[in-house]
Amino acid sequence: MSPLKITARDAATGPVLEIFGELDFFTAGELRELIPTIALQPGQRLVLDLSGMEFCDSSGLSALIAAHNHAHAAQADIALAAVPAHTLRTMRIVGLDQIFSIHPDIDSATRS
Repeated sequence: MSPLKITARDAATGPVLEIFGELDFFTAGELRELIPTIALQPGQRLVLDLSGMEFCDSSGLSALIAAHNHAHAAQADIALAAVPAHTLRTMRIVGLDQIFSIHPDIDSATRS
């Protein structure tokens, strides 16, 4: 089990959260608690960089949905960058690829 690590930084488009490790039942609460503390302005884009995420279960997907809802409430966008193949497959099965903007890498996700 890899512990969850989340780092935050700013990009020209808005805040970026880099997620490392496992986003699962035991760790998803950390992301859910962090999300409401992220200040977003209308028109900004919250980017979740998932390139370092090793595993994501339904609790992790729920935390991603919470991030989506936070961005939507702030009239901001949200984008996922570098979604691992196994997580992307699950997202497609349950239709989450229809509500998230998904980018192959962080550069394309943070482009204005």
